Amino acid sequence: MRYLVLQSPILDSQLREQIAAIAEAEQVIQVRNHVIRLNGFNGSQLAEIKQWCTQHKVDWAVLDQLRSLSDIKILAMDMDSTLINIECIDEIAGCAGRKKEVAEITEATMRGEIKNFSESLLKRVALLEGTSADCLQTIYSDILRLNPGAERLIETAQKHGITTLLVSGGFTFFTSRLKERLKLDYAYANQLEVLDNKLSGRVLGDILDGTAKKNYLAALMEQLGASPEQCIAIGDGSNDLPMMSQVHYSVAYMAKPKVQEAAHFSINHSGLDAVLNFFDN
Repeated sequence: MRYLVLQSPILDSQLREQIAAIAEAEQVIQVRNHVIRLNGFNGSQLAEIKQWCTQHKVDWAVLDQLRSLSDIKILAMDMDSTLINIECIDEIAGCAGRKKEVAEITEATMRGEIKNFSESLLKRVALLEGTSADCLQTIYSDILRLNPGAERLIETAQKHGITTLLVSGGFTFFTSRLKERLKLDYAYANQLEVLDNKLSGRVLGDILDGTAKKNYLAALMEQLGASPEQCIAIGDGSNDLPMMSQVHYSVAYMAKPKVQEAAHFSINHSGLDAVLNFFDN
């Protein structure tokens, strides 16, 4: 049996009846408010189902198997615009008066138009030279917010014994604080060089790019003996694709079109905790 999970803040009873009829569902399960699961549906209707979901702003997911969340071993996440609401480097550039210039490079990189992430990052970081390091704390305290559903997703994963991994092309200043705040098991990112309380415009050590994200996840999968079917990876940009390609539950969250095309699942209208509804809890 195949399963179809549908979720959206606007998924009311009228919309539920519409999609159940279109899908020719065998059984409709109310998972929670604004979330339903169709147990058994007409696969030949999938194109029409997707069209309906796009029209009504409903997230959909087709599952060939309904696994328990307790079967999952790893939850891997990107940070910027995935776990949190901002691109940290763009906000730092705002302190330097160069936000527009840096944000344009960030956006092109995330869309996959700029292929070399390391070169892109080094170019953007160079534009931050001379910026007061105090702005990092200001951004963390005043601007950075967790995306909707992030805390519930992580807390629920932890209750089920899932190992949490944060891998970011951003910066350790932010990942280290999020690791402590959310009690994450692992967090990796790039380290900005600070001299005399000012950013030097350089990154210390090797660049954490898409390949590095993939390698950190692969090493943890080997360490824990986790199969692709036992792992979730969530991202929004092209540098997340190598990591996401390693797992069955690859989730594009509010992602660029290229990422949504490659991911097995997409979330565009719900919070991060929508991932939990892919499983039988």
